[in-house]
Amino acid sequence: QSPSAVTPTGERVRLLTHGSFALPEDTLAGFTSRTGAVIEVIPAQDAGSAVNQAILTMGDPIADVLYGVDDTFLSRALEAGIFEAYQPTAAADVPDAFQLDPERRVTPIDYGDVCVNVDSAWFAERGVAPPTTLEDLTRPEYRDLLVVEDPGVSSPGLAFVLATIARFGEDGDHTWLDYWRELRANGVQVASSWDDAYYGAFSGGSGEGDRPLVVSYASSPVAEVYYADPQPSEAPTASFVDGCYRQVEFAGVLAGTPQPELARALVDFLLSPAVQQQVPLSMFVDPVLPSVELPLVFREHTAAPVDPVTLDPATIASNRDGWIEAWTEAVLR
Repeated sequence: QSPSAVTPTGERVRLLTHGSFALPEDTLAGFTSRTGAVIEVIPAQDAGSAVNQAILTMGDPIADVLYGVDDTFLSRALEAGIFEAYQPTAAADVPDAFQLDPERRVTPIDYGDVCVNVDSAWFAERGVAPPTTLEDLTRPEYRDLLVVEDPGVSSPGLAFVLATIARFGEDGDHTWLDYWRELRANGVQVASSWDDAYYGAFSGGSGEGDRPLVVSYASSPVAEVYYADPQPSEAPTASFVDGCYRQVEFAGVLAGTPQPELARALVDFLLSPAVQQQVPLSMFVDPVLPSVELPLVFREHTAAPVDPVTLDPATIASNRDGWIEAWTEAVLR
């Protein structure tokens, strides 16, 4: 039977993911053409919430596959044992830099760089030079201008905290916590999710707020161009690429799934060229398969950091809860 002749079998394979998951319906239909099964997307607010849901429903999982867990939350998921080991054949083509689990319980799907984004027009209208470094954000001229996400639940929020830990360190005269105390004194706002920060508090692009600086992604300016009608030649927002944290997103088969074969097929599908080609302009992240060419608008409007920050997942695992608690004490209390 040819793929085009396959009809839905009534089977559903459940995909638990963060709220930013978006693939075109005809792309998702490609999975049905291959397998006869329909993908049921179960959205959580963000990656941290998705991981928490998967942990809470271990043994009787609410989904068959989890997509969107990134390296900032990966250690929590692996320690909890929510995945069963599986790697698609195509994973052999994924660069080693993205393979962060030696036991191959999860498969890298995409990556993106968490950076501070700037509402360019806001600064131009006021004749103020925008910040270009993490250190700049503590300066008086940028008081009450920055919104970040809560690292306890938001993966870009945690990624930004990790970037500051990598930059300023835990010891010495000026630590990462000293830096955050300075940000607090300079009026940083904390949002509960990326959506709340970018669409609610940020003044640039699609945002409706009054803060011209937001923790987002190096590719966010691409989205502002791509969805505009007509498309501008220059993005209304920009990323400054100092202190960007490189986030890798993974998919994995959830242990206890009643349909492991379909779950594995779904992970295969997420790493297939059909999905990898859609990732840049659907979710504004980079595909992990090097053979996939990025769209022109993506290449033109993404400011790629030269030396993005990363931290070893084992280091994150050992320190994450303590770091988040220390951050909460320094910034929110």
